Amino acid sequence: MVPGVHRLRRHREEGTASADYCYGVWLKHLTLLWQSGMRGMPRSVVELGPGASLGTGFCALLSGAARFYALDVVEYSSTEHNLRVFDELVERFAARAPRPTKGWPDFDDLLDARLFPGHILTDALLAETLAPRRIAAIREAIAQPGQGGEIMVRYVVPWNDAGVLPKGSIDLIYSHAVFQHVTDVPAALACCAAWLREGGWMSHQIASTSHGVTREWNGHWQYPDWLWKIVTGARPYFINRHPASAQVRMLEDAGFEVCLQLRGYRADGLHPRALRATLTEDDARCSDLFVQARKRECSG
Repeated sequence: MVPGVHRLRRHREEGTASADYCYGVWLKHLTLLWQSGMRGMPRSVVELGPGASLGTGFCALLSGAARFYALDVVEYSSTEHNLRVFDELVERFAARAPRPTKGWPDFDDLLDARLFPGHILTDALLAETLAPRRIAAIREAIAQPGQGGEIMVRYVVPWNDAGVLPKGSIDLIYSHAVFQHVTDVPAALACCAAWLREGGWMSHQIASTSHGVTREWNGHWQYPDWLWKIVTGARPYFINRHPASAQVRMLEDAGFEVCLQLRGYRADGLHPRALRATLTEDDARCSDLFVQARKRECSG
């Protein structure tokens, strides 16, 4: 049992259900993975905490993946909604639609004039991945998740240990605004390390803000642990208060080589001197972390 895995879920549900949101998230992770050194489309993909829609995973399938696993604690999305989002995503890929919003981190300089990753999702590749027979196969997999076939979609709800997926079977694991809610990050990363093949990739965007719990965005770092436990109370999920440097260190301790680390900073909020003494000034000003890592390959 992974302690705190019930907290592996999105803090926001509404925006995750739209095709534009899912399309933008996937283009960001994919483009930056390519920049980090990934070559070749991953065949087996896992999203942690997909929330209200499996659309980001459908983007992976439309880009060339064959197996998509969505790991969550509650089944938020419906088949009818997922099929509607899928059809909208097919239209976006077919049109080579630009990334919907600029957002953070800014990766526009890695896109073509259309604001599309044409160097990755080439016309030749999309001619194969968007072929009518393949689109039909993906739709069938969405309508009947868990069934074997050319394409597979599997919704694992709930998951609580590494045994839910075969060891060394996954090429890419990603999450978006999820890891700040994981209570036991080392245990979750140990599961990821077990699932990934050697050389497999991880891509995570992690927020370090208080999520509105305190008036200041970094106010959650002013409390000692004992008082924070009172603040959190019996909430079913919350934020773990790990700063960016701790998230990176835990990735490295779990056997990953960090290939990309982007940090977003804010000058407002509480002054670092008003926060916990263990926080560096860099961590105290870092509101967002985008990190990509690769599972180390065994030598010999």
